[in-house]
Amino acid sequence: MPFRILILGGTRDAMTLAEQLLDQPGLEPTYSLAGRTRRPLPPALPTRRGGFGGIEGLKQWLTDHDIAAVVDATHPFAAEMSHNAAVACRELDLPLGRLDRAPWEAQPGDNWHPVADLHEAAHKATELTAPGDTLWLTTGRTSLPAFEGIPDRHLLVRCVDPPDPEPAFPDWTLIEDRGPYSLDGERRLITDHNVAALITKNSGGQAARPKLDAAREAGIPVIIIDRPPLPPATHTFQSPEAVRDWLSQALSVVEAYQEGAGES
Repeated sequence: MPFRILILGGTRDAMTLAEQLLDQPGLEPTYSLAGRTRRPLPPALPTRRGGFGGIEGLKQWLTDHDIAAVVDATHPFAAEMSHNAAVACRELDLPLGRLDRAPWEAQPGDNWHPVADLHEAAHKATELTAPGDTLWLTTGRTSLPAFEGIPDRHLLVRCVDPPDPEPAFPDWTLIEDRGPYSLDGERRLITDHNVAALITKNSGGQAARPKLDAAREAGIPVIIIDRPPLPPATHTFQSPEAVRDWLSQALSVVEAYQEGAGES
């Protein structure tokens, strides 16, 4: 009997895990994308797109597809999906592994200003900058309405897809780009656009880390949004390789049980 896995993806780490599971015999992974990014990186695994319809919809999908384990490799700020996965797996008694990349931590010389949410970030931006300054936003296209009330600043927005609808910013520049980013490129961006402050989420990982290093070198403040609290998972891992090993071990246990049951 195949060991079917659902990977809740949408991150570069999730893509790495998907690639590592391509040639794992006995494992049948399905990769799930929420659909927030219009041009997601397509994994080679069988892929589904769109929501599940809340906790009950997810439970039904997991049951209908005989899923044996779930991997939550979503973005650290995808709190609703992580919550739904935790509840669904608990109620169905399914193992849930979370690929939880470590958050960024301030380094010597950083000028960080942690905030709880997007609206607090917008308020802090007005305290730390002056009219006419440029604020660099890397918080995602769906977050932009929270910054529409910032007065007299130029907003430099970088995201994978263009926002739709466009935000009500009287003065802004859009950069469509996807990481990983280089330190030299982030330095140039700060210099070319005369950035006065960076606003970002504490997403962790290496792909977007250079913007923080460039901000430290430039001496500009970083308004960094804390991660939302997430419910506990059955297992937590720091790397795709650790998740792959866990799934392989789980498969071995199932195969040994099935073999023993067949012999009896």
